[in-house]
Amino acid sequence: MSGDGTAGGAPGRSPGESGPYPLHSSAADPSTETIGYRGPTACAAAGITYRQLDYWARTGLVEPSVRPAYGSGTQRLYSFRDVVVLKIVKRFLDTGVALQNIRAAVQHLRERGFCDLERMTLMSDGATVYECSSPDEVVNLLQGGQGIFGIAVGVVWRDVEAALSQLHGERVDTGETLVGHNPADELARRRNRAV
Repeated sequence: MSGDGTAGGAPGRSPGESGPYPLHSSAADPSTETIGYRGPTACAAAGITYRQLDYWARTGLVEPSVRPAYGSGTQRLYSFRDVVVLKIVKRFLDTGVALQNIRAAVQHLRERGFCDLERMTLMSDGATVYECSSPDEVVNLLQGGQGIFGIAVGVVWRDVEAALSQLHGERVDTGETLVGHNPADELARRRNRAV
């Protein structure tokens, strides 16, 4: 994997503008996340099964960074960035990239600290995953014949933001459930008030 490591915000956003929940900006430190997502919510937003989520957590591919499971009955809690990585892993698997190469890519993303995840494009030729952080790097990779497909992480980031805004989150400090904005839920609340 290669890249220049420069930080920046998501395309179409002003610096410091964040997503629907607090601390979903590129400048946020994942260890200070105030919102977590339980397994079923993470699965729904990433488009994966609970079985995949459980396997990836148990094998260390994508572990929950907010709260791991401590035995039977405890709930894993995933950060926003964890859910973005889950969706990236799913996209790589769907395109046929070997799990071993995906593990290397996820490890690299962890080492990078996710600070400029939104600007990144991940390219692959099916055998190797490359990180590109500028359009020039994407062009150079394609001209070298190494990239076959790419994942624009900013697009995945916005997809996950949109999905999670419709789902429930949990405040890490209080355990309070945060209800996402789902138009169907709003309609149900209005009907219940009218009765």
